[in-house]
Amino acid sequence: MAQKSRVRLIDQIIFGLSVFLAFCLVFDSFVELPVLVAWLGRWHPVILHFPIVLLLITVFLGLTGKQIPVNLLAIAVISVLVTAISGFFLGKEANVKGDLMFWHQWLGSGLAALAVLWYWLVRKDLQQKIFTKVLQVVLIGMVLFTGHYGGMVTHGEDFLALPNKKRLEKIPENPLIYQDIVGRILDDRCVSCHNPNKKKGELVMTGINEMLKGGEAGNTLVVGDPENSEMIKRLHLPLEEEEHMPPEGKKQLDGSEIQILERWIALGASDTLRLNHLTSSEPLAALINDLMQPDPMEQWAKLPQVADSTIQRLSSDYLTISRMAGNSNALSVDVFSPPEYDANDIISLKRVATNIVELDVSGLPIGKSEVDEIATFQNLEWLEIDKTPIGDVEFEALKTLQQLKLLKIFETNITDQSIAVVKSLQNLKSLYLWETGVSEDAMGEMIKEMPSLQVEAGIDEEVRTFFVANDSIPKAEEENK
Repeated sequence: MAQKSRVRLIDQIIFGLSVFLAFCLVFDSFVELPVLVAWLGRWHPVILHFPIVLLLITVFLGLTGKQIPVNLLAIAVISVLVTAISGFFLGKEANVKGDLMFWHQWLGSGLAALAVLWYWLVRKDLQQKIFTKVLQVVLIGMVLFTGHYGGMVTHGEDFLALPNKKRLEKIPENPLIYQDIVGRILDDRCVSCHNPNKKKGELVMTGINEMLKGGEAGNTLVVGDPENSEMIKRLHLPLEEEEHMPPEGKKQLDGSEIQILERWIALGASDTLRLNHLTSSEPLAALINDLMQPDPMEQWAKLPQVADSTIQRLSSDYLTISRMAGNSNALSVDVFSPPEYDANDIISLKRVATNIVELDVSGLPIGKSEVDEIATFQNLEWLEIDKTPIGDVEFEALKTLQQLKLLKIFETNITDQSIAVVKSLQNLKSLYLWETGVSEDAMGEMIKEMPSLQVEAGIDEEVRTFFVANDSIPKAEEENK
């Protein structure tokens, strides 16, 4: 008798929950939830895993021909219904439901309805019928599709989707600032919570017009005024602040990404602005150029293997070879001035020439043979060859170093003739050049032709005189003479 009463109670609970879910769906536009009931909807993401596991266990038992405990199936069905209802409550917090929310809600409700149907078929001892088996297979598909759409609502449309090749493309050579730079930052950090399907704070960030419209907090984007743009304000809040965006636990923007957004807004938040529209002195141009530089670790991964024993064999008291990072095959080499200089110290680096990305031979009495050897270091990115006796003839050989990004060549014997070599170094970003035979006119012309090149021309003569006059070391040396 007690058994029948318990079964009848379970039947009534399942029937009641089914009717309530149907009522919610049919009268969705008329339902207004009390605050406490709406709060219960926020438990939806927490409880949904439990019914999925129970349902899949019972489906497995059914498809393998095993007896399905009625109580287990009842608990699974009730939990599916409760999850679907709580999902409806949570969905009411969105004033406008996007396509993803719509499909997730109806797929979840459909899953609950099929689970109820299965329960009644089992109660009628029809669990071994072919149509019941088909229903179980359909339930598996419904679980997958419902979870997929739920994941997209929570984490963005690319969640559980195949990798999007477009996202892997490099930034174009002359990018549109909004489409190719700002848009990527927003897609990676913001759009998963602020899209037509999940309008957190009633804010959509999938387009400029939507951002200008703003959300509950007001001025998300104020053209020309980053300080009063709510988006920028929230990025600068401490991480522990509730209003900080992105919220704690989400991937945060780094400093350069925030600066890019700030400068883009300050320049008018245009969707037609390109990189070549910016002057060389505009900070946004430098930020984007840095962003477009390939990850050095990815480049260095292509270098040939070099054994620790080789590094140790080539190293000496006056020649230090170290890996750029961890087990990287990219090498940094520092050569110091020994009591008796031997050109073979540099020429012997031929064995690891392909691996050297940084080289410092400052102050060494190097000649043409060493420079010719350095010219074969095809992956060299950083070269310090200052305070050496090289001139135009030796420097000419270095035009082969097309990966060079930084060059220190001050206090050498080069003249205006060597400026052509500097201009040929396509990737050069920083140049240290003073106290050489290069004229001011040649220097000015080079700077004009290479606006992206940062040129360090040495310490101003007045500043130098001040430091020399106040330097105790020169005074002491003078007194000892």
